[in-house]
Amino acid sequence: MPRRALRLWQALFTTHPARTTVMAFAAVILAGAVVLSLPVASATGGATAFVTALFTATSAVCVTGLVVVDTGTHWSGFGQGVILALIQAGGFGIMTMASLLALLVSGKLKLRMQLTAAAETKSLGIGDVRKVLLGVAGTTAAVELTVWAWLALRFRFGYDMPIGDAVYHGFFHSVSAFNNAGFALQPDSLMPYASDPLVTLPIAVAVILGGIGFPVLLELLRHRNRRRTTGRRGWSLHTKLTVVTTAGLLLTGTVLTCLLEWGNPGTLGPFTWGEKLLNGFVHSVMTRSGGFNAIDIGALEDTTLLMTCALMFIGGGSAGTSGGIKVTTFAVLAAAMIAEVRGEPNSTIMGRRLAPHALRQALTVALLGVGFVIAASLALMAVVDAPFEVVLFEAVSAFGVNGLSAGVSPHLPTSGQLIAILLMFVGRLGPVTLVSALALRERVRRYELPEERPVIG
Repeated sequence: MPRRALRLWQALFTTHPARTTVMAFAAVILAGAVVLSLPVASATGGATAFVTALFTATSAVCVTGLVVVDTGTHWSGFGQGVILALIQAGGFGIMTMASLLALLVSGKLKLRMQLTAAAETKSLGIGDVRKVLLGVAGTTAAVELTVWAWLALRFRFGYDMPIGDAVYHGFFHSVSAFNNAGFALQPDSLMPYASDPLVTLPIAVAVILGGIGFPVLLELLRHRNRRRTTGRRGWSLHTKLTVVTTAGLLLTGTVLTCLLEWGNPGTLGPFTWGEKLLNGFVHSVMTRSGGFNAIDIGALEDTTLLMTCALMFIGGGSAGTSGGIKVTTFAVLAAAMIAEVRGEPNSTIMGRRLAPHALRQALTVALLGVGFVIAASLALMAVVDAPFEVVLFEAVSAFGVNGLSAGVSPHLPTSGQLIAILLMFVGRLGPVTLVSALALRERVRRYELPEERPVIG
């Protein structure tokens, strides 16, 4: 009987890379929740309710940033350290980290581990997994150490923090920023530093670099070397799409935030024009999945909340630390729509024809995302007494693993926390990944059905 159970476990969860990734994330979340529920993890020395610990662990591993208790006051130094470790593991990728450790310890990777690492990092093939793993680790360390040093110096000499506190605050916010986690040690996030570009801009840069996706980062870093050795010029289509779409959305978010909030006394109103532009840009960056806020989210205009929801739903780059449906999905859908409006038979973008399966995948991801958000919003409205736009904002933030909150999360009942936990988990792993992980087997149709065209519109 035990052998049969083991075989069933292997058949369901270890034979498919996506299933392995889902189970690994779930296992780390549960382990983190158990540790955070211990008295040693609490600042008061008392045990934390398991659902609260589970919510925090899920938010950390899924690099969301939504919290139901204040990170800086509720958790002890040990608890904050556990949260930081969960953030790093979740942002880096559970299977990516396990594969890297195996590579460093034994110098070898089993085929199954190579497949799971390749699936999680979106590697081009098994042959480049080792190079990708080392590249991801090196990039993560370089960015986090650089931002850590900068913030520590700024906190020490700009705000007269004791050396130990400055170093710790710099390290915590550096890891949280690059992993797009949005966890902060202050209850009002970055609002105390809203007028200080030496704090908000380095954090924003770390958020952009972490959210753009490791494949794009590695290609950008290796572009000169590849051009010298292979003679290839230019970036791949994926990198072009990610960079151009990200830049366009950042600019759009900055302009709309400034226009909509310029005179709002609760947000940008009291700032100088330079500070308004700074915070408009920072808010636009954080909507990509950063999760920090330098202005009061609860005081935003309804139009700004809707715009922020749209940007959070799109998210950042693939195989990075961001969430959402991803900028490449958005770009592919936009290209398909433009081609249909023009009456063109094929969808093209940047001089390339898009494969039909890419269009189907983009449409599936987007529609599943919309379905999850609508279902979660309906469920949350049944248990939370809050305006519709605020509940929708919280649901989109959870699905996009963003972390921006209009103030609903700390007041969620147990049922609401469980809904948000599920939404964060689904949002981090992606609807398609989760669905494929739950599928018992792949189905191949060995015949074609007659073609028919229903009336559309």
